[in-house]
Order: sequence, then structure tokens, then C-alpha cells
Amino acid sequence: MFGRVEEGARPARLDRDRGLVEAARRDPSRFDALYRKYLAQVYSYAYYELRDHHAAEDATGRVFMQALVGLPRFEERVDAFIASRIPAGEADSAELSTFRVWLFRIARNVIANERRRDRRRPVSSLDEVAEFSAPGDVVDAAAAREAVGAAWEAVSRLPEDRRRAVILRFVDEMSTAEIAAVLGRSEGAVRVLLHRALRSVADDLRGRLS
Repeated sequence: MFGRVEEGARPARLDRDRGLVEAARRDPSRFDALYRKYLAQVYSYAYYELRDHHAAEDATGRVFMQALVGLPRFEERVDAFIASRIPAGEADSAELSTFRVWLFRIARNVIANERRRDRRRPVSSLDEVAEFSAPGDVVDAAAAREAVGAAWEAVSRLPEDRRRAVILRFVDEMSTAEIAAVLGRSEGAVRVLLHRALRSVADDLRGRLS
């Protein structure tokens, strides 16, 4: 459940979302600040996992509803290995949000349930992921778009744990410590996942271009 404290966990010395969380606990209407802060990140994570805009929107809504309902039971704690990465005397500058980790754990579970519920859902074209507008030569733009699309198609073929690590790192820009907490892995294991994922993507692209 949301409020369970994992063995070996301890209170965080600093949480950048502490003020927002405490305000939302006092007045649920102020949860909107947390919602607006993390909406795009949760949605992008859901979309890259589900590849369907409507499914991602539904999943995102469920994530925030569960977070709002579970907020009274949320505890500001981090795994010991995350806390140990904050250098002594630098607690005031630590960019750590245990709420964000908790929120993405909820997202991971919601998305996993969605995938189990309907594995036959049509997959959206990865071309949508690569959409961008930029001035310049149309041929160059088309080539760049194709390259981005090919890269994300390669990501989509990764094993589930590697794919999630890549999305959390490069789409949601999480640190390895935050990813480790979301996935329930050690920080070293996350580094291995990312290394192997990027190597697999490079090999995939190299094989298709050769």
C-alpha cells in the first residue's frame, strides 16, 4: 500500500515537494499544484509505455486519483542507498522528491494493470513520438524524423525493465537513484539496465542501417 515503509528506509533530510505535499494534506484542493507539476511527466511515461494517447490519458488520471486518495498515508522516506548518495552538509541543496518516486511507483502499477487488462490495444505509430517542427531543409528534417522514430522503435523492442529505465531516464529525466526507487532496484542495477539498453538500441539501429 501507499503508506508502507520499506525495510531499511529512513526519513529524507530534504524533499523538494514537502511544502506542496503538506499544503495538499491540509487542503485537498491544493493538490492541484502537485498535479500541474508532474502531469506532463506522468503522461509522457504512460504514453511511451502504452503507445496510445487515450490509454495514456486514462492511466494518468488514475495515477493522480490514487495519489490524491493515498496522500494521507504517504510517508516522506527514501531507501537508505538513495539517502547515502546525498553528500554530508549538502542536504539543503539536494534535488530529491520522495513524492515523485512514490507517484511513479503508482504509475508503474497502474500501467502494468492496464497492459494486463488489454494487451490487444492498437499501438499508435511511433512517428507521433518524433513529431517536431524546425526550420531548414525538408529532406534533412525528414531524415532526422526517421532517425528519431527508428530509435524509439528500437527502444520499444527492449525487454520491459530496460525500456522502463530508458523512458524514466531520458523522457522523465530522473536520476539513477530515483529510477532505482521507482523500479525497486539498486542504483547499480539501474546503471546496468541503462548501459545494456543503450547498447541494444545501438546494435539494433546498426543492424537495420547496414
